This record gives sequence, C-alpha cells and structure tokens, in this order.
Amino acid sequence: MPEVEANDTSEQRAAGLNRKTALITGITGQDGSYLAEFLLEKGYRVVGMTRRTSTEVHERIEHLVARVEIVSGDLLDQGSMAILIADIRPDEVYNLAAQSFVPTSWNQPVLTGEFTALGVTRLLEAIRSVDPKIRFYQASSSEMFGKVQETPQSESTPFYPRSPYGVAKVYGHWITVNYRESYNMFAVSGILFNHESPRRGKEFATRKISDGVARIKLGMQEKLHLGNLDARRDWGFAGDYVHAMWLMLQQEQPDDFVIATGRTHSVRDFCRLAFRAVDLDYQRYVVEDPRFMRPAEVDLLIGDPSKAKRALGWEPEVTFEALVEQMVAADMARLQPLARV
Repeated sequence: MPEVEANDTSEQRAAGLNRKTALITGITGQDGSYLAEFLLEKGYRVVGMTRRTSTEVHERIEHLVARVEIVSGDLLDQGSMAILIADIRPDEVYNLAAQSFVPTSWNQPVLTGEFTALGVTRLLEAIRSVDPKIRFYQASSSEMFGKVQETPQSESTPFYPRSPYGVAKVYGHWITVNYRESYNMFAVSGILFNHESPRRGKEFATRKISDGVARIKLGMQEKLHLGNLDARRDWGFAGDYVHAMWLMLQQEQPDDFVIATGRTHSVRDFCRLAFRAVDLDYQRYVVEDPRFMRPAEVDLLIGDPSKAKRALGWEPEVTFEALVEQMVAADMARLQPLARV
C-alpha cells in the first residue's frame, strides 16, 4: 500500500493544476466505491461526501481512505450543499447518494422523496449558484420504468414507476433535464439497470442470495426465504457501470443514456446459478415467502444499451454467469473463517 500512495503522490505533482477534482455523493456505497477506484486510476483528486453519523461506515472504501478526501454534507440541507461545492470547486459531481432500497421506500416514502428527489434539486441548485460549468451526473434507475410500456426499455420509453423509490427517481431524472435545458448546464442522467457485485448491500436480493448460498453450504443456515422468483431483471457488474458514468461526463454535449446488458434473467435463474456454484440444488433450499413480495411488483426489466454502445463506446465486460460466481465466491471466502468446524 505505501508504494501505491507514493506513486499517486508523484502523479499528483506531475499533473499539477491539470488534475481534475471529482465529488462523489454516496461514496461509501457499492457504486461510490467502484467509481472512486476508477477515478483514482484516472489521476483524479477524489472527494467523497458522507452524512455525519456517530459511527463510521467506510467498509467498502477502507482500502481507499488514505487516497480520498471525506467531507460531511447532507442532501437534506441546501446550505451544506452550497458550502461544499464552493469549498471543493469540483470539475465533476457524481450524485450517487439516495435512499436506494426499494422495499424501504414503502415504509419511508417521505424520507425517500426528500433524499432521492429533492436532494437532487438541492445539489443542482448549489452547482448553479456556485459554478454552472461544473459537470453533473445523476444516478437514475431502471425502476423508473416500473410497469413497462415497451420491451426492451430505451431512453425514449415512457416512465411508469411502481414504488415511492421509482417515483422519486423520476423526479430526480426530470429535474436534471430541466436544469440542463433551463440553465445550459452539463447535467446528465445514467438510467442504470440492476448492477451488482460482492459489495452489494445484504438487503438486496442478489446479495441475500449469494450470502445465503454461502451460509447454507457452510452449515450456518438451512433455508433461503425470497420474494417473487419469477421477477426478471437485466443484471450487470457495478464495476463496468461506473465506467459508463465517467464516459457520460467526458462527452462534448450532455445527454442521457440507458446502461444495461440487454439480457434478462429471473431471480430463479440467479438462485440456480448461485447454488450450482457450490454444487447444490436451489430447489431444496429456496422458499418463496409472501413477506418479501412488493405491494406493486415490477415483473420485467430489460434495457436497450445500443445508444451507450454507439455514442460512448461502452460495453459491459463481466457476464451474468461470471457475476453470480464472483459474488458467491466472495461470500464463501468471507464466511469460511466463521463456519463451524
């Protein structure tokens, strides 16, 4: 690690004033951690915004804390956003912070709206008032399509969200478009379909599956309770998707892009591959549990990434099958020391 830091310091000196600064909200999340890694490799000064809490939650960026700057800020507080932008003067802002767990949005719809919808406005307004030339990336979501109006979903597909989270994301998406068109700001939205990794939170279905598979294989758990096994999603690797975020902010003109693999799989498919990775049959262990069904289900999401491939030159590199195996292997390695002998 010291050698890496030394190299980074020499790169900073060489880059001098030409070194770009990026501000990432939500840096401690899955996407934030992968994006921070990516931007550091590109020679950026990386500043991560986190909410002030009594405990530190830097697990996903523990290996990066010596190379990034962590600052306090709150998307609920307009004043803190303006001060932050004025102090840091970033070249690029990546807004990845949100209340991002769909089931929670049903229990906390107002808070979800404050963070995931109005928080975008507060950040855009801070940028507009301090320096409208700052480039802004908004993390939009395939959940905005909800009850899909066409398949596959592209940039022109009408939105029909089916959760408070999806509704809030639609607001965040359109306020970004509005600021771009009203104030001539370089503000873009990436409509990202489901993207996973070993850093995914355990409350999400894919990580719940990989963690459950490892626990069952190691004798730490007997059954895996899930919701709708027939729901279908377009799943990719988070590390691939942050590359697309960066590419969007490097274009001559701001535009919005669907980022997806163009392939769809069911939750059942994910289970089958995950259990197969440890030589088990998922049907013996998976229980479809009504407690985990959504009040309004999103049955099928599949993105059309042709515009991103054509305009950005972006291609996903990690396959669905490799992603599932990677997640299971990571949870097996994490839990092995804790398993009964």
